[in-house]
Amino acid sequence: MTDATLRGDLAITLQDGVAEVEIRRGPANFFDTALIRDLAETFHELDGEPGCRVILLCSEGKHFCAGANFGGPRRDDGGDDTADLYAQAVRLFEAECPVVAAIQGAAVGGGLGLALAADLRVACPEARFSANFARLGFHHGFGLSVTLPDAIGSRAALELLYTGRRVGGEEALALGLCDHLVPQAELRKRAFELAVEIAGSAPL
Repeated sequence: MTDATLRGDLAITLQDGVAEVEIRRGPANFFDTALIRDLAETFHELDGEPGCRVILLCSEGKHFCAGANFGGPRRDDGGDDTADLYAQAVRLFEAECPVVAAIQGAAVGGGLGLALAADLRVACPEARFSANFARLGFHHGFGLSVTLPDAIGSRAALELLYTGRRVGGEEALALGLCDHLVPQAELRKRAFELAVEIAGSAPL
């Protein structure tokens, strides 16, 4: 494995055709515009890296991503930080490399949106997924009105978007929110194995 390359709160390592991109804002791994921008830049650079065939998106700490950091510093230049955040999020979906996400703990709000930006998700029974925007009183972000129905179907998505309820790992597997469910101790290993398996396919 290559030594980790650091970009902001991201650590990137490359092994066996898989680029592991780890978010290091534990334990909750809240995101802001800077983090999503760094992710987007990293994904696009990895698209041009000959040794990278698959991206493994993961996080240190207790949670995959507990959503946006509403308590972070605000822009003072008069710009629209929300618009910038969404512009950077769209760039994640433009990445050409397949993306596998390893989900532990919470993937809540925008964190669920980040999880659904991946092509495949490996989770553990302790994981919990929630589109909690209706509970908070604002619109569903990070493209969830598109990605959630695509993953689990329109009726199931409506229920989760309307209620904001939490879904545990086992129900997430049944719904299609995740593709594999493994014990938490094996989560990163199984996600990497899946990514290596994908990397062995033709690059078309």
